[in-house]
Amino acid sequence: MACSKSRCLNSISQVLLTLLILRCLLCHSRPHCYDSKPLSEISKEIFKYSDIAQRIINLAVYGKAQNRSYERLAEFTDTVGNRVSGSKNLDLAIKYMYNALTRDGLENVHLEQVKIPHWVRGEESAVMLLPRNHTLAILGLGSSVGTPLGGIEAEVMVVESFEELKKRASEAKGKIVVYNQPFVSYGETVAYRASGASEAAKVGAVASLIRSVTPFSINSPHTGWQWYQPGVPQIPTACITVEDAQMMARMARRGQRIVVRLTMGAQTLPDVDSYNTVAEITGSKHPEQVVLLSGHLDSWDVGQGAMDDGGGVAISWEALSLIRDLGLRPKRTLRTVLWSAEEPGGVGAAQYFQQHKVNISNFDLVMESDLGTFSPLGLQFTGSDKARAIMKEVMKLLAPINVTSLEEHGEGTDINMWMKAGVPGASLHTADQRYFWFHHSDGDTMSVQNPEEMNLCSAVWAVVAYVVADLEEMLPR
Repeated sequence: MACSKSRCLNSISQVLLTLLILRCLLCHSRPHCYDSKPLSEISKEIFKYSDIAQRIINLAVYGKAQNRSYERLAEFTDTVGNRVSGSKNLDLAIKYMYNALTRDGLENVHLEQVKIPHWVRGEESAVMLLPRNHTLAILGLGSSVGTPLGGIEAEVMVVESFEELKKRASEAKGKIVVYNQPFVSYGETVAYRASGASEAAKVGAVASLIRSVTPFSINSPHTGWQWYQPGVPQIPTACITVEDAQMMARMARRGQRIVVRLTMGAQTLPDVDSYNTVAEITGSKHPEQVVLLSGHLDSWDVGQGAMDDGGGVAISWEALSLIRDLGLRPKRTLRTVLWSAEEPGGVGAAQYFQQHKVNISNFDLVMESDLGTFSPLGLQFTGSDKARAIMKEVMKLLAPINVTSLEEHGEGTDINMWMKAGVPGASLHTADQRYFWFHHSDGDTMSVQNPEEMNLCSAVWAVVAYVVADLEEMLPR
């Protein structure tokens, strides 16, 4: 039956009103609903945290907690040392941190079991026999196979790129391929470390030596993980110093014959049990909702692992301590996770994601510090436009220490899967020009760290984590 125009309009109005009510009800039932709130209101809400932010900054930078993150890191790395995936030292590091977090009075301190790779370096050496005798400083790359007993002695073929390797493929059989690739950026140049062995094996090489992925060297090799491609012969591979790679390139250009003897005792043992280490401050209103702070507890088996990623571990612990010391308890839970086995490819974090993704709607923000704790510049952020606008307002609270920048693209092997699934993610951006000078080398020690810079990083980490965890609503997706 047809209705009159006024009756139809009234019916439509009732339907629209009903839909609006349902939207509001759904909004309140969802863990995040800043979508409908004007940014101006959110900005006023965030501005009210100015005093709390200043209290956190004062405690971290000028107060009783000054230098605490540095001292904690120094004691930890001096006591445990480096801690490669699968090693007894990593086991000791996990026990150390579990006990330290418990003694610190943090809440729900516990371990979550994971399976991680166990690669062992073994004895290794490389000697250039021709055109003169010279000992090469090397570090085998993670997951590399060892050489046959007695080593490999072979002529060297030096290339500057994968393209040159393909062009000269007919020359490579039975040789040791030396990559002398220039450092462009870590993201681009690391491909030679990751894939150099398999690419060399495809053209018949018996081993590969990769120029260390660093812009600066004092004859220091830099290690890292590498991946063998399926169906390609697995050949031994190690990194060499920038200086030795350049020297052999000069010799090759002169037409000199280069011979190297490479000996590596590397082997991959069965995966072992390990743990992600967790500590919390439980939320007062929405304890099931989480702001996650993190760094990775494993390191390479050289240096102390102070920079990569001891600093990230220290400030993720310190952030909770600062908030606890001030008697603050945000509405949502603050959860610090110290990842196991990041260096082999985020292994512990990937298993954490699988274990917790069922509750993904309750993860408000995931944060990782894994590019050094030098002087902070800001955060790198991945999230929706509305979430980015909110985070820009949060960063304004750090104006007293001049750390207000919010940049594109949150980074972190351990949080990438969360960001890909739509959870907002943030990484600490510091003045990291020197990071790759020491990265994965014997130079990664406490001497790289600066207590004043770590104070600032701790303040940034704590302010951002607390404020986001205490806002009325979660960040919009």
